[in-house]
Amino acid sequence: MRKLLALIFPLFMWMGLWAQTYPKAIFPGDYPDPTILRDGKDYYMTHSPFYYAPGFLIWHSQNLANWKPVCRAVPEYEGSAMAPDLVKCNGKYYIYYPSDGVNWVVWADDIRGPWSKPVRLDIKGIDPGHVVGEDGNRYLFTNNGRVTPLTDDGLKVAGESRKVYDGWKYPKNWVTEGNDMYLESPKLVKKDGYYYMVSAEGGTAGPATSHMCVAARSKSIFGPWENSPYNPIVHTYSSKERWWSKGHGTLVDDADGNWWIVYHAYANGYHTLGRSTLIEPVEWTSDGWFRTARTAPSDLPEGQAVMELSDDFSTPQLGLQWTFWKEYAPNALSIKNNTLEVSGKGESPSDGRLLLATATDKCYETQVEITTGKGNQGGLLLYYNEKAYAGIVSDGKTFTVYRGEKEPLTKPSIFGKTFIAKILNQGNRLTISASKNGKGWTTIQTVLAENLDVSSLNHNVYKGFHALRPALYSGGKGKAFFRNFLYRNAIPQEKDMRAYLMVFHRDETHGLYMAVSRDGYTFTAVNEGQPVLAGDTIASQHGIRDPHIFRGPDGAFYLAMTDLHVFARRDGYRDTEWERPGEAYGWGNNRGLVLMKSWDLINWSRANIRFDQLSAGLGEIGCVWAPEVAYDDEKGRLMIYYTMRFKNEQNRLYYVYVNDDFNRIESMPQILFEYPMDNISAIDGDITKAGGKYHLFYVAHDGNGGIKQAVSSRMDGGYEYDPRWYDFEPKACEAPNVWKRIGEDKWVLMYDIFSIHPHNFGFAETSDFINFKNLGHFNEGVMKTTNFTSPKHGAVIHLTKEEADRLVNYWKENQRNYDRTRFLKKTE
Repeated sequence: MRKLLALIFPLFMWMGLWAQTYPKAIFPGDYPDPTILRDGKDYYMTHSPFYYAPGFLIWHSQNLANWKPVCRAVPEYEGSAMAPDLVKCNGKYYIYYPSDGVNWVVWADDIRGPWSKPVRLDIKGIDPGHVVGEDGNRYLFTNNGRVTPLTDDGLKVAGESRKVYDGWKYPKNWVTEGNDMYLESPKLVKKDGYYYMVSAEGGTAGPATSHMCVAARSKSIFGPWENSPYNPIVHTYSSKERWWSKGHGTLVDDADGNWWIVYHAYANGYHTLGRSTLIEPVEWTSDGWFRTARTAPSDLPEGQAVMELSDDFSTPQLGLQWTFWKEYAPNALSIKNNTLEVSGKGESPSDGRLLLATATDKCYETQVEITTGKGNQGGLLLYYNEKAYAGIVSDGKTFTVYRGEKEPLTKPSIFGKTFIAKILNQGNRLTISASKNGKGWTTIQTVLAENLDVSSLNHNVYKGFHALRPALYSGGKGKAFFRNFLYRNAIPQEKDMRAYLMVFHRDETHGLYMAVSRDGYTFTAVNEGQPVLAGDTIASQHGIRDPHIFRGPDGAFYLAMTDLHVFARRDGYRDTEWERPGEAYGWGNNRGLVLMKSWDLINWSRANIRFDQLSAGLGEIGCVWAPEVAYDDEKGRLMIYYTMRFKNEQNRLYYVYVNDDFNRIESMPQILFEYPMDNISAIDGDITKAGGKYHLFYVAHDGNGGIKQAVSSRMDGGYEYDPRWYDFEPKACEAPNVWKRIGEDKWVLMYDIFSIHPHNFGFAETSDFINFKNLGHFNEGVMKTTNFTSPKHGAVIHLTKEEADRLVNYWKENQRNYDRTRFLKKTE
């Protein structure tokens, strides 16, 4: 069995390493159907605008990573414009695009404008791709493998359209968007005597595995076209991948001769954000084909597209971040005295006037000051289309809270005609608030809706290929006045932190406890020292242990716990001491973890994971203990590392990767660290990154159990053994957890001294992970508790003041006493 695992695990490891190096998101948010042009050492890109006008925002870069907006090329157009091709031919710039059932073209002598008005081409189809043929004439490819000749100026049709390419037939069992091949997005380049055409197939949305990029080549644009043996060039093979529906690609070479492919995809689980633009390196094979490369010959610098979304309306021109919806109405706007005045129309957001910006983050906050004029209603929304939106609107007397697919709510306004509206979007969960002066956002009067799920407001439900975008709304008569529009990534940084949260369990209840500290020295348990989660309600063994909490890169809180009750027979949950015989599977044997995710520390989702069911090779595990959560920057994935053994063997530290929803393990276990001496267990790992190194503190059962440290340059292995003991205890201890003091270059090593009575936590402090100062135990030195004793296996993270206040106030208002007798399942 162990030989089988040794073969399986490296395979998964290699796949994970390869998949996560690239692609890189260079345009996060709704930037679909990218088309890219290299002009010397300059690169330009634009995307589909659909009904957002003015459209075709052109971006500029000189390194393919850092992009800045240049201009919006087409103020208004018929219908929904999409899937453009940006090209340069004979010294002029062109954008070909389909809209209103036909194809159009605009042109300019300077890419920064001015651009011509749209010229209608009598060419049906979508997703045009311009090319100069082997005869020197210009042609336009469209979907379904058709090509149409153009005049020399590229502004008229010069002949009949004909079909020249049938596409690449992907396997019938592949899960795509429908029965149609959806052969689209032909984009062509010429290299070494061949025309290479990249096309999209499989449908652009729907299931995660729908879309793809395929390639074909020919020495003539009329064919015959030979499909690439490396097809699909780009594809999402599994819903476990970070990016869904990858497709619609364009090849580009850089000034150094390296090749890249640019395409779009949905972030896993975030159809609401729209399709981001990604980039991946390409390598050419000896037989003249291209494929995506594992690494780039010259790696891209760190960077993304940058456009300031916040707007203080200090200039008379509307910023490039703004678009109208299904109209272009600049005469309905005026900007003066740092105020945007917007004339209203319609009666609701379904037919009102909207100005929208493109959100770029999974977790963001947007707010604006609004004054409603006579007969007007103004508001702040997240808007997908006329049937799908959420947010807050007021006429000065009443707030209308739109809640996506739920019925809207109305509440009286206590603020009058001027108020500040705010929407916090945390992973498609909204908190909608209003305030008179921007203070007191957590009071009942200001929070109008919370934990509002808007994940369904996307293309797969409402069609259209749009995104859920922040929007200013003006409806009715008169004008709405907007000031100080703010957009920010809402993931707190250390500079925002003002408090500490400790989670721990207690043997008496096997439940989860939370304690808050404002200074990092004195901790007070919420809920009057009672459990905030009862283990017997969330775990298969009716108890949890070893809780660990982590704030992810998306801003969410991830909580992992051991599914284990060590006194289950005492408490009437089972007839035996352990779940399985102790002589075969060891002390405290179990098979699973409890995983929970929250955006506010109050509302939690939960998954119970059985590790013995991940693979037949894991059927005989003896334990799965002490999970901790981390984010592997190199792989771009959430990691759970934990203690595991097979049957009654020694314990080792393992890790797996887990999806962002925190409800599915996505790799097989790999060894993170094992003690160098045979038959000696290493348990309770805790990793801290500091000074470019990963510091793994763990418990070594080498004589009297205590805390040791191993250091590596990477998170997922390579830890070097250090024989030194780092705790200050004469007796055995376990459960190390390292946390940083806010605003200081000091870290606290906290550990559980389970061998003393009553048991307690011990603390040491360091600035360099070499020299440690003994801080003593809780209530025996500088570290204090106010309303609890004997905590077990704790972990600490930072909170903002608002997060800490919200948590404390919630448990003051919703105190729950834990009555174990209510949950006991007595044996007959």
